[in-house]
Formats: sequence, C-alpha cells, structure tokens
Amino acid sequence: MSAGYELAQVNIGRILAPFDSEVMRGFTSKLEEVNAVADTAEGFVWRLIDENGSDATDFRVFDDEWLAVNMSVWTSPESLNAYVYGPEHRAMLRRRREWFAHLTEAYSAMWWVPAGHRPTLPEAEKRLTILREKGPTAEAFTMKELFPKPEA
Repeated sequence: MSAGYELAQVNIGRILAPFDSEVMRGFTSKLEEVNAVADTAEGFVWRLIDENGSDATDFRVFDDEWLAVNMSVWTSPESLNAYVYGPEHRAMLRRRREWFAHLTEAYSAMWWVPAGHRPTLPEAEKRLTILREKGPTAEAFTMKELFPKPEA
C-alpha cells in the first residue's frame, strides 16, 4: 500500500423526524456508544463532530434540513469495513428504516485524501455528486467498487 493517503468516507440519511423527537430516540440513544466504538476501532483516524464535540447531528448537506451526514477518515477500506459490519454498528444498520427514509441515489461515497487532510462538507457533497453523475471513479467510489490509493 502507498504511504501518505487515508480513506475518507461520507454517508447521508434522510431523517424521518427531528433528532430530538421520540421517533429518533432509538437512534440518538445509541449514537454516543456507536461513535465510541468507531473512535477506538483499528484504523480509525477522524470523524466529523459538532461544536459540542460528540457527534455530527447538527450538520446538514445539500441545503436540506432533513439530510443528516456522517463523515470520517480511516487508514484503509478494510478497517472501515470492519467497523461498519462490526456488531455495534451492524445492529444500528438493521434498524435504519425506523429512523431514515430509503434513498434512491448514492448516499455513501469514499475517496483517498492526503494523510492529515480532514474533508469538508462541500467536499463531501462534491464526492457524492460525482458518484451520482459518473458512477464509481477514483474521485468517488464505493465499498463494492474500490479504487487503489494514489501513488505517493
């Protein structure tokens, strides 16, 4: 593997109700625990958090108050995959339809960033747009169709 690059990922979801509602309580009550698992996972580098320093529930993308966002950086696709399909996060995935609407267009994208770079929300929107318009490319791809790290 080439040194000097890390894997950025973004995923978005259309929430069914405000985060402080009863509908979302099952999600928000587990968020701190699931984020703590990510924070200590092998290969974890960084995740987007709000000013309170706990989660990213205050952020929105594409000027849509109902689109929640999660963004993080990992050392490799394997480390991200291990977290996503680990028991704590997988339990949340199984229940996602309780809290999030089904999206018909790409809602998750990955791309390589120089080590130390922290992606921004406009950058994440751009990567999702690229994936939606062009399909998987080196600029924006999915776990099903990975692209290798750029040469150092």
